[in-house]
Amino acid sequence: MKNKICVIFTGGTIGSYSNGGIVDLKPETSSLLIEKYRERFGNLIQFDELRPLNILSENMQPADLKTMADCIRSVNKEDYDGIILTHGTDTLCFTANLFSQIFCDIEIPLVLVSALYPLDDERSRGVENFAGAVTFIESVDYGGVFVSFENHAENCKIHLASRLISATQIRGEYESILNVHYGEIRGWRFVYNKSEYNPTPSDLRRPRKPCDTQELCTDLVTIQAHSLLNFDYYRFNDIKPKAVMVQLYHSGTVCTEGEEANFKNFLAYCKNLGIEVVIATVDSKARTYGSALGLAEMCTTAYDISFEMATVKVLLALGSGKNISDALNNNNFFEKLH
Repeated sequence: MKNKICVIFTGGTIGSYSNGGIVDLKPETSSLLIEKYRERFGNLIQFDELRPLNILSENMQPADLKTMADCIRSVNKEDYDGIILTHGTDTLCFTANLFSQIFCDIEIPLVLVSALYPLDDERSRGVENFAGAVTFIESVDYGGVFVSFENHAENCKIHLASRLISATQIRGEYESILNVHYGEIRGWRFVYNKSEYNPTPSDLRRPRKPCDTQELCTDLVTIQAHSLLNFDYYRFNDIKPKAVMVQLYHSGTVCTEGEEANFKNFLAYCKNLGIEVVIATVDSKARTYGSALGLAEMCTTAYDISFEMATVKVLLALGSGKNISDALNNNNFFEKLH
């Protein structure tokens, strides 16, 4: 071990401060994270700092993601045990899933950390999340993309970035799909979670091929299924997307009866316009409900990955000029559950 980690600061709540009930960015807050870490855990690790941008993650644009990715690419991986990327919580899930693809073959750990509260708020777990990332990096001998995050009254968990799903409403807590995290920090030691769904450390040590989709295209409309959803309101008379994604119910279903709520009618509309429709997510081993019979054959289906990952794969396929179905079927960094 080199006892040396590259820290890339990008802003977010973990790089913010509180002022009169308003949370906003403060450039000098970045180093405060390392200062607070050293106060509690000592100076055994050398941190080199980079600051390619300072932004609240909800304001992230494609150019900002590119700046962030280019910064990661510029790091000489042979000089470090790992890379820590600080990030806002609002779009942490998207960036984690995205970077798990474009950096799927990284040979050292890349760990994203964030905080629900600024570091000057006693409720903040930013230092704990950062310390969890440091502990994980210093504990493993393989690369990959991960997320270090501590929910309320829990140990700090380490997630495969390709399995992270959207934060819970209001509380803003993070979990992996199926609630199977990759490991956790106990007594400041990393403990691997032995689950049939998790890749083993040996799996992580095997070389991985680079992802063949690297560019993003945002010409995508996403729709979440809910009761009484009226598909007739989705009409693309002025601007036509390249693809539409529909997030199905947990059982892989959506309304297929009636008129305006009938997804099959919407499928026919999109087909007439030449718009590819993707449904996500479908468990390949689950039984099919009668309402969903034939759907998989009528459109493009994302099997055995989260909706968040499916979204990333579609955006990358569109941006890289690749077949969407092929991109969804690739398993770049253990995103597939089966």
